[in-house]
Amino acid sequence: MKKLLTILILPILIYAQEQPKIGLVLSGGGAKGFAHVGVLQELEKAGVQIDYIGGTSMGAVVGGLYAAGYSPNQIEKIIRDIDFLYVIQDNISREDKSYFEKAYLEKTAVSLPIKNGSIGLPLGLSKGQNVLNFLTELLAPVDNVDDFFRLPTPFFCVATDTETGKEVVLEKGSLPLALRASASFPSLLNPVEVDNRLLMDGGVANNFPVDRMREKGVDIVIGVNVQGTLLKRDELSSVASLLSQIVNFQMYEKSDEQVKKLDIHIHPDIADYTVVSFDKKDEIIKAGIRAVKPYYSVLKELAKKQKNKKQKEKIVYKENNLFLIDRIILKGNKHYTQDYILGKLRLKEGDSVSYRDISKKINTLTATKNFQRIDYTLKNSFKGKKLELKVKENDIKSFLSLGVHYDLLYKTGVLLNYNQKKILSANDELSLDLVIGDDVRYDFQYFIDNGFLLSYGFASRYNSFETDVLFNENNLNKINVDYRDFTNRVFAQTTFNKRTAFGLGVEFKNLKISSDTFLTNDEETVFDNSSYLNSFAFLEIDNFDKSMFPTKGFLLNANFRWFMWSNRNESLNDFASGSIRFNQYSQVDALFSYATTFWKKFTFLNTYQFGATLGEEDSEILDYRVGGYNQNYINNFIPFYGYDISSLTDQSFLKSEFHLRYEPFKKNYLSFIANYGRVAKNVFRRGELLKDTKSGYAVGYGIETIIGPIELKYTWSPDHEDKFLLFNLGFWF
Repeated sequence: MKKLLTILILPILIYAQEQPKIGLVLSGGGAKGFAHVGVLQELEKAGVQIDYIGGTSMGAVVGGLYAAGYSPNQIEKIIRDIDFLYVIQDNISREDKSYFEKAYLEKTAVSLPIKNGSIGLPLGLSKGQNVLNFLTELLAPVDNVDDFFRLPTPFFCVATDTETGKEVVLEKGSLPLALRASASFPSLLNPVEVDNRLLMDGGVANNFPVDRMREKGVDIVIGVNVQGTLLKRDELSSVASLLSQIVNFQMYEKSDEQVKKLDIHIHPDIADYTVVSFDKKDEIIKAGIRAVKPYYSVLKELAKKQKNKKQKEKIVYKENNLFLIDRIILKGNKHYTQDYILGKLRLKEGDSVSYRDISKKINTLTATKNFQRIDYTLKNSFKGKKLELKVKENDIKSFLSLGVHYDLLYKTGVLLNYNQKKILSANDELSLDLVIGDDVRYDFQYFIDNGFLLSYGFASRYNSFETDVLFNENNLNKINVDYRDFTNRVFAQTTFNKRTAFGLGVEFKNLKISSDTFLTNDEETVFDNSSYLNSFAFLEIDNFDKSMFPTKGFLLNANFRWFMWSNRNESLNDFASGSIRFNQYSQVDALFSYATTFWKKFTFLNTYQFGATLGEEDSEILDYRVGGYNQNYINNFIPFYGYDISSLTDQSFLKSEFHLRYEPFKKNYLSFIANYGRVAKNVFRRGELLKDTKSGYAVGYGIETIIGPIELKYTWSPDHEDKFLLFNLGFWF
């Protein structure tokens, strides 16, 4: 009935105006707001000129892009090209993360802040930094406009003051920041500070701001309402649905009042979609197009009355266009100096950068986790652009993170990671992993990070597992071995480009290796219960794009150890030690792996690895032990598909692995792996490099999840008849 009255009465209003001024209001609604794009496309086809546009949340984002000069077709392309979930989740490129984080903090699924001794929850699932970066890049062509009335199409948007709950109309300042504030969906994105007010999603206070558009003096107001409806009784089946209903009472009641103020009410049929239906872009845009059809004749008449239309220039944005940074203004920093912040950004006055460069640099600063928010604007200045940075330092220095894992060696494990910064100095960091499960373990790291200068650290680790292995060459069959390692180290290192670390130090290690099944009596047989002191040096370069299932980049890990002392002569029983004495010796080993992706779906991962013992090592305790599939082996245990753990042991080894991975669906992987290797006293002896080469193969299926990889592999070797079915769940730790 309302549509019919609109179609009958509106022509009278149109002809009463010489040049009717048209205002368009777009409501909030998350992914349902994609329908706004379809409506805008139809309005342009009908020839309707929008003289003022306003909106809330997703309506503000779409309306802001249109006001800045983007055409509806350009906005549709932007929506189709962007992965909204990726942007909202605040994912940071791995290359922007610190070396410490890549080495020790990529093993958990959930991270919770600790403040005043209590575990809390973040303000939102995401800081929204990627959202702000995304909007800042898109709106670069109008970054010098700080009065939204002076945009190609005058514009306003609505946010909510988090302290008072009152509506805030944003019409001046930074357009990207205003859109980011209006779209700060509670619990999903952190609030934003604008003009000393902490703002969140405008939908809380006014999700359909028709009244604000009426205040602009327009003649005709068109409203696009993508809100849902209140839930029916049979739909209120959970606490979450009940809370949602309570929140929506006021929102929907106010929106019903706003609808009465409209001249044309367009309400797309999108009841089957939700605010997070980001994968239904096509269907939702088409629903917006369909919703305009009943009003098309009226809109055509309205367009004919608009005889003096403005020529709207098509906006052109080139993300890699360079500009000069001639001034940098920093606000909000208290404990972190300007030199520290600009050093992390790797930016100084006089640099030439692009908007994409600025986004990457901001993400580098975000990756430090020292800031709750990093708001920034770029304005035209004397010779280039002025960068204004406003930071909110993070007063939370401690986090508790959780992870889970299962594999066939360590069995079930739950990881509790405690991470804290600024304990004894401004640039130190602590990480403590405590694994509770079938095999209790811990890994403690304390590091003072001086960047390019020499940095210092202390580490302590306890690791244990129990498994059937072919422990030494005297065993005819596998035995059940209890392997325990307690290691402490102090070291110095320097890092380059957040992906390269070189260091050296001293390590004290205690090993206890025993078996209850080696002999037929009830006594425990101890193969080793000794302490070792060694110095070491290492070089690591980690350039992989992802910690799991990398698609490009490379990894180099090289180590040298000099075993200088051990008390094993005095600590072992006669059976285990015999006449074997400890002699000083060294070991050197290295791993090089690189990944490349082709045809978008295929990734080839190639790995080469070797290890060698230098000097006379009479004991077999620290021989290289090749076999198995675990990615968290300690000491000299080396994975090798087709063989069980520790099946091949000696003082040196050489291994190559070829891994072809296919991604049939997003984050789903089919794998084929072939590895070849040789284990001997000296694999590099002249003429014997390929002698007695072993081979193994594996096929598998893996899934990339928030808790880490889930993988199932079947592996075999033509060298023997044994076959293995391997399974692991979660990040390796």
